[in-house]
Amino acid sequence: MRKYELMTIYPLEEDKYKAGLENVKNVLSQFGAEIQSEEPYGDRDLCYEVKKHKKGRFLLLNITVNPAKIVEIDRQFKLNADLLKFLFVRVED
Repeated sequence: MRKYELMTIYPLEEDKYKAGLENVKNVLSQFGAEIQSEEPYGDRDLCYEVKKHKKGRFLLLNITVNPAKIVEIDRQFKLNADLLKFLFVRVED
């Protein structure tokens, strides 16, 4: 199990944000990832338009997961319409 930071960006609409976050948490638990902490970064302007959105709600998740599962988690996240962008960054111990 390795530690990762997962930065996620959701639409500003409350229902889409909650649906997207719930989907992300379900996918992570499905692949055995453990969420250590959540840090909301608030609503911010995007540098460029993403899926016709100019603003997004940012959330940083600190997780631990088996590195072999990252590819499958990435594939599942791409199918989530309520998740604008995401990025996994490995945290050194």
